[in-house]
Amino acid sequence: MGSDGWILLGNHIDGPPDFASAALDPTVRPVKNRGVFRPVALTVAGSDSGGGAGIQADLKVFAALGVHGTTAITCLTAQTPAGVTGVHAVPQAFMECQLETLMRELPPAAAKTGMLFNAGIIRTVAENFARHREIPLVVDPVMIATSGARLLRPDALRALQDRLLPLAALVTPNLDEAAALLGRPLRSVDDLRWAARGMHGRWGVPVLVKGGHLRDTPQATDILWDGQEERVLRAPFVKGVSTHGTGCTYSAAIAAFLALGHPLPEAVEQAKRRITQAIRRSTRLGPDGRYEALLPG
Repeated sequence: MGSDGWILLGNHIDGPPDFASAALDPTVRPVKNRGVFRPVALTVAGSDSGGGAGIQADLKVFAALGVHGTTAITCLTAQTPAGVTGVHAVPQAFMECQLETLMRELPPAAAKTGMLFNAGIIRTVAENFARHREIPLVVDPVMIATSGARLLRPDALRALQDRLLPLAALVTPNLDEAAALLGRPLRSVDDLRWAARGMHGRWGVPVLVKGGHLRDTPQATDILWDGQEERVLRAPFVKGVSTHGTGCTYSAAIAAFLALGHPLPEAVEQAKRRITQAIRRSTRLGPDGRYEALLPG
């Protein structure tokens, strides 16, 4: 047992399973998906106990899009759509253990990050992906929850900028996150263009700036800039829906499409369609239906 209370286990099986007998058992049905290859996508993020964002949202997206989801959990949170009441960060040593184990046995075809919370976790994640540059990494720079709770410590912002963003195949900030990274508020689609170019110029990676929180615009507009080509992605706003987890769902969909072999621009366009569909299909939660959850599929 480590000093932080976790135990590293070796492989242990009480007895060999009798596969020969099972194969002869007429009640055992053959596995339908035997022989079907399914790519792996990894999410490195926090657990949302309410099931609407974080690891839980990412796994729903991965399953809906046909990739096998693996997880390296950075934090446990106590939360519902109403807000976050507690955060428990995973120790760095166990963070490293999760990532090393997955990279050794189930290396992902693509990965994404979400809530990373502190500088130590960011350093551990960055060091791991620096050793695996062949894996396209979507960095969703989660800083503040929809409810207003802070999900990235102030002293972790520098580690995010210096260590992780330069490793990204794509960075996906929303309006507030892009403003925090660049130190300037964004209020228009032209500001989104400026932010996408500014972040690419600073970190040298493709950027998708999401404008879903822009006011007084007829459509939810995002700007993708890869240093050579700009793509403008638009979708009608879905009125009367208030959800959290849209950023997680969007970035997870991009990672899933990358794992399936789509080029980055196509992966982003497909993910934009999926997040719009998920918002339209959102469902009511709670005894009085006061909350809503996205329904990816």
